[in-house]
Amino acid sequence: MLHIAFDDTDSRAGRCTTHLAFRMANKLQKEMGAQMLDYPLLIRLNPNVPWKTRGNGAVCLRARVADPGRVVDYVRQAVEEGSAIGAGANPGVAFLEGEKIPDRLVQFSSLAMRDVLSRQMAEKVAHACGIRYYTFGNGQGLVGSLGAIGCPMLDCDHTFELIAYRKEENCGKPRVVDEHRVVEFANRTFPLTFNSYDPNHKRILIAPHGDDPVFFGVRGEDPAVVESAIRAIAPEEELEGWTVFRSNQGTNMHLQSELDLKNVKAYTAGFVRGRVATKPVAVEGGHVMFSIEQNGVTVMPAAVYEPTGLASIAARLEPGDAIEIGAGVRKGTTKHPKILNVEYLLVNELVPVFDVANPLCKNCGRRMKSEGKGKGYQCERCKFKDAGAQKLLVPRERLLKTGLYVPTPKAHRHLTKPLQRYGMEKKGFAKRAAVTI
Repeated sequence: MLHIAFDDTDSRAGRCTTHLAFRMANKLQKEMGAQMLDYPLLIRLNPNVPWKTRGNGAVCLRARVADPGRVVDYVRQAVEEGSAIGAGANPGVAFLEGEKIPDRLVQFSSLAMRDVLSRQMAEKVAHACGIRYYTFGNGQGLVGSLGAIGCPMLDCDHTFELIAYRKEENCGKPRVVDEHRVVEFANRTFPLTFNSYDPNHKRILIAPHGDDPVFFGVRGEDPAVVESAIRAIAPEEELEGWTVFRSNQGTNMHLQSELDLKNVKAYTAGFVRGRVATKPVAVEGGHVMFSIEQNGVTVMPAAVYEPTGLASIAARLEPGDAIEIGAGVRKGTTKHPKILNVEYLLVNELVPVFDVANPLCKNCGRRMKSEGKGKGYQCERCKFKDAGAQKLLVPRERLLKTGLYVPTPKAHRHLTKPLQRYGMEKKGFAKRAAVTI
């Protein structure tokens, strides 16, 4: 058994790591006699890493091969030639032989989902785990490669994505996707597919906009359902091909660890439970800022950005409300501290809120008017005076309910768990399936 993984083959100028995996899996099966033991794995790593290209995704192929040395030579050359190294890509490719994935590699992978790891750390892990690897450019892609091998997703939640690829001569041309077909497909397959169409903004979400070779990608719970998108979307453009990936997309895998606000690092991700410490304030651009208190001691600012659709919800919070947020940590500057960029908001408890009002007249029930400091109140209607009357605390209706609030679909990151997936999480992947290409 050979685990093959690579990352950072693309750049903002083009190329695509999953496209390289698609071509590589084809060749391994058809020309080198490899037996695929799982779908190609598309593993999304920490989305807050500042040097990522697009989705910070690495891929892993697991196969039985007759000649590992020949496969290693082919893959290494394919990664070197198929990467945008001159345009900023820094690929890493890694190989692990054998059935067992070392515990240290699993731990490294878990860290790669939520932290920033160095190439040097990756090299130490690779040597300790007997992993053969090659790097190009600055080799930062080795981190993602090891992260992909160490995340087999055999006992945790996962999803599937069908990705269809364009022929090389069509890359850079506008993608033509029939909106009516996308809407019909999204409605018909709900809740087994997600993030295909955003009805709130009437926006197609399956097709990227860059020069990369991806024509469209459809995500869902079942490989057969996402495969049906090829017939349902029926693109008029002739495609190079398509494949189905098994992935951690849509699982919130990067938000599974609790952040310690006393020692939180820039660019890390996780969740925070606490109470709202300051009244939310709207700032320029429609964003909302507030502070969250953890364990009754540590306070840190949090930002909810307007495009997420959560700003209007955050604006209704009050100091004392018990909440949980999923967040990435934005780096601090000389002028501003580190900030929690909110990815979801769970309202656990709402505190009562009161407005202060003048007392009511005991004679006619009308709201009285103050006579001045320490002089009591008088009713303007019946002239009744009450020197001992006090201000009243009137309960105010909270325009917010407890529960989970997630971003609008167009603002989802690759790892963001859609609302419909809560309660649909998979417990594992027992059946090993051959890849369909």
